[in-house]
Amino acid sequence: MNIVWNSAIGLLVVTGALLGLTLPFGKLAVEAGVPPLLWSLVISFGAGSVLLLTLLGKGKRVALDAHRLRYFFIAAAISYAIPNLLMFTAMPHLGAGYTGLMFTLSPVVTLVMSIVLRVSQPNRLGVLGIAIGFVGALIVASTRGQADRPAELLWIGVGLLIPVFLAAGNIYRTFDWPQKSGPIELAAGSHLASALILIALSMATGQVSSAHLLPDMPLLVLAQVAASSAMFAFFFRLQAVGGPVYLSQIGYVAAAVGLIAGTLFLGESYGPLTWAGGLIILVGVTLTTMAQR
Repeated sequence: MNIVWNSAIGLLVVTGALLGLTLPFGKLAVEAGVPPLLWSLVISFGAGSVLLLTLLGKGKRVALDAHRLRYFFIAAAISYAIPNLLMFTAMPHLGAGYTGLMFTLSPVVTLVMSIVLRVSQPNRLGVLGIAIGFVGALIVASTRGQADRPAELLWIGVGLLIPVFLAAGNIYRTFDWPQKSGPIELAAGSHLASALILIALSMATGQVSSAHLLPDMPLLVLAQVAASSAMFAFFFRLQAVGGPVYLSQIGYVAAAVGLIAGTLFLGESYGPLTWAGGLIILVGVTLTTMAQR
């Protein structure tokens, strides 16, 4: 565990794989009738609660001040609440695999934002890797999803908003990281703040009334909470170790997991171009990993 905790590439693979599990889990939940807001709430409240209990169990506490509260709620909105809502809303129309591939655009948007805001300046190999990954993402986007059921442009547009918010979150979390704050503390606080936002939205839209469906799928809920809790602990550690641009590449790993899981377990099918684009994305990840080292 210590080897993974201190390795950028190890953190990238583990975090991306755990994020990728959210895609098939979410599709199963939404298809069972759970509204997108409510499933997003399951993720944030579950992960935030588990991480907070972990901190308290170790005798630590989450410090609350104006800076941390601001950080918790801004990070919650742009990093979790909005992207998860977009993801689970678009997924029934795009498929888990194709929605996951939208994550692959996050590194490009993150790179542009980081250069403009001077948060980090990647080297030439890193830029080349991200550019190749972007070409692969464009190829994937051009296929419009499942081979037997092309997606409507409206839902592709909704899906394209996901990497925009993810990139903004990547930059913000590095830019405004509170001093003397650990990754698990920030993950717990941000997700509990996200849960408060999602509770308010769920009550305002009436989606909270579907909460009675959750006890009917205990294994799915437990699997999602376990995966999310582990993922966000590694997520904030990766933010500190690798920086925002390197962190953004978890989208590449998550996309691969989502694509494979959707094909093997959810009956989704994708054409040769989609898979070719996925391989090109893998080349991009390899180059940016080399650049990080």
